Amino acid sequence: MNIGRREFLGLGIASAAGMCIGGEARSRSWYNGVEVGCITYSYRSMRNKNAEDIVKYAVEDGLGTLELKGEVVDEFLKRNGARDIKRLPALRKMFDDAGVSIHIVKYGGIGGKNAKEDEYRMAVAKALGAKCITREVPKVEEYETIGRRCAALADKHGIFIAFHNHTQIDALTYDGPLLGYSPNLRINFDIGHYVAATTDDAKRFIDPIAFIEKYHDKIFSLHLKDRTTKAHGSKNLEFGKGDTPLAKLIPFLQKKGKGWPIYCDIELEYKIPKGSDAVKEVARCNAFCRNAAGC
Repeated sequence: MNIGRREFLGLGIASAAGMCIGGEARSRSWYNGVEVGCITYSYRSMRNKNAEDIVKYAVEDGLGTLELKGEVVDEFLKRNGARDIKRLPALRKMFDDAGVSIHIVKYGGIGGKNAKEDEYRMAVAKALGAKCITREVPKVEEYETIGRRCAALADKHGIFIAFHNHTQIDALTYDGPLLGYSPNLRINFDIGHYVAATTDDAKRFIDPIAFIEKYHDKIFSLHLKDRTTKAHGSKNLEFGKGDTPLAKLIPFLQKKGKGWPIYCDIELEYKIPKGSDAVKEVARCNAFCRNAAGC
C-alpha cells in the first residue's frame, strides 16, 4: 500500500506539530540536536510489516529516520520480482516522499564468509542513502577475522559498519582491537543491554552516559530501551520505569553532544500493554524522548 501525499500529511500533521522549533530542524524527530528514530525491529509484532507498512508506522509515530532491517528490503525486492539493486530507487523514493530517511541498514551477518553477499549488502545501503550497516559484536576469538573483513568493506565503499552489543558488553569491550582495523568501524551502543549487564566489578562497568562520553567519536548510533540492572532482574520496562538513565541521556546529548553525529533509535522490547500495539508504544517512547528534550 503506497502512501499518497494527502495521507502522509494527515498522518504526520500531529507529530510534526510536536517537533522542536529552533536550532537545526532536520526532520520531524530532530529535537534540538538529538535525532530520534527507531529500528524497524520494533514493529515485529504488527501483523503487517512490509516496507509500505513501515513507512506508514514511522510517519504515524512522528519519526523522520529509521534503522531498517535488511529483511524488509529483501521482502520488498522479492515481492517486486527480483533481488535487484536497480529496483531500490523505488523503495528509497517511497521513504523520501514520506519524509523518512534511512540512516542504517541492519545486516547482522556482514563480514562473514560470503563476500558476494557482503558486496550486495553494501550496495543496498548505498542505494537507500544509508550511512552505516550494523551487525552484532562477534565472539572475541573472531575479532580479528570479522574486524578485518568489515574494515575492508567499510573502507572500499565509504560506509560505516557499526557493532551492536547485547549483554556480553562491558566497559572494556571496545578498548580491544575490534575497532582498530579502520576508522570506518563504529559502535551501535545499546544502552539498555549495557545497563542490564551491570556487575559488581567496577572495572568492568562504567556509567552508561560516561561510556558514551568516552567513546562518542566512535559511536554512530544508540539503541534506546529501558532495562533494569542485574540486581533488579535485567527486565525490559516501559521508558522511564527501569534503571537506564534515558531521561538524562537526551539532555546530555543536547548539551554536551553538540557536533556528535549520534543517532538515537528506539528499540521496543518491553511487553506491549493490553489494548495497545507496537505503533502506539513506539509513539509513547518517542514522546518520552521529545519530553526529555524539552520539546
